[in-house]
Amino acid sequence: MPPSSLFPAPLPCPDATALAPRPLSTPHWAEGGGIEVLPRIFEDAITLAVMRRPVGSDLLAGALAQAEAGRPLSFNWRGAPGVELRTALFETLAAPAASVALVEDVVILAEAMAFLFDTDTVGLRLRLLDAPMCPRFHCDNLPVRMVTTYLGPGSEWLPEAAVNRAGLGAPNAAKPEIVRDDGAIRRLESGDVALLKGSGWIGNESHGLVHRSPALAEGQPRLLLTIDPG
Repeated sequence: MPPSSLFPAPLPCPDATALAPRPLSTPHWAEGGGIEVLPRIFEDAITLAVMRRPVGSDLLAGALAQAEAGRPLSFNWRGAPGVELRTALFETLAAPAASVALVEDVVILAEAMAFLFDTDTVGLRLRLLDAPMCPRFHCDNLPVRMVTTYLGPGSEWLPEAAVNRAGLGAPNAAKPEIVRDDGAIRRLESGDVALLKGSGWIGNESHGLVHRSPALAEGQPRLLLTIDPG
């Protein structure tokens, strides 16, 4: 699928804005069932844009094939999405015949990320996890990241009203708890495609989305894809 079929045109990064605290009651996330929700990440007030989608049977079969292969999977790629990425995925993944839909989905999302942020290259990681990678709530020190979970629970995140940012950073007994309200913790679903705005986004230095890896039950695998522009 050509990237031009996903978005009408690449959008420029916004100019720097004031770092004054935002009203806690203002929604800073956007959700929808179509690809058109993702460009909302360019709105100043939005730090999370989520395209809700189910994991189809072919996609799930490819994800399960990786989990059932009994071998580690940590695929890292930086370059132009396209034929070389597709070839590298087929060479790396277990059960290539069962993984066609998975490979195509990864390539399409990489192309979409490159198109949306007007870049020739992306940094991509596809990992099979058996433990939380980042179990502590944090915000990424980068402009933006695309995240999707093919198998297992999705990433957890906090609305701004539930965050005490004084608690962020390296753990310290003197720091307050990060989470003001445990009941406010939200979770992405398997299949969701999310753009998470970090503190490296110009004008968003104090407002990066606070999120963490989900806890995993013993023996529960998680297949996670992350994509960074550039």
